[in-house]
Amino acid sequence: MNQKRLILASPLLEIVISRLSQELIENHTDFSDSVVLGLQPRGIYFAERVVNELNRTLAGRYPGRTVPLGYLDATFYRDDFRRRDAPLRPNTTHVPFLLEDKRVILIDDVMATGRMVRAALDAMSAFGRPRKVELLVLIDRQFNRDLPIKPDYVGQRVQTLDTQRVLVEWTEQGAETDRVWLIDKE
Repeated sequence: MNQKRLILASPLLEIVISRLSQELIENHTDFSDSVVLGLQPRGIYFAERVVNELNRTLAGRYPGRTVPLGYLDATFYRDDFRRRDAPLRPNTTHVPFLLEDKRVILIDDVMATGRMVRAALDAMSAFGRPRKVELLVLIDRQFNRDLPIKPDYVGQRVQTLDTQRVLVEWTEQGAETDRVWLIDKE
């Protein structure tokens, strides 16, 4: 049996999202040249939460301004694409804007090895050349990196072993409540 330990849940999760949104506002001000890309499959739920908080906060300062949000699937850019026994299932990519000369905020739920982020950087090239790319993650598994990629914005850093995994449950995916678990694999 797998051991589960709760590491983040409401209302602390909402506080983390609010804090991350404030950090983004400090660095992007009115978001006139910034866009957000949620990384499929699970990063999109977190990206939607962050963008909703940004739009709510910015509404008072910049009426009518909304932060552009897209969804990026990097399945076919993964370096293990042909190494798996079972075929990978792609998700929808929906980027309704060009990334050319934009400041892109790439959002994912969990950062581990860095390989998915590397794949996302490759996948983004089809939509133009961004001026800058920043990475925002809810959970940073900081000691599991295979590539020299580090997030710019972090909800919570978690020290994990290779035998553990992080599971993020969102109500949008059918979970009873939003929670983040650390699971020991047996």
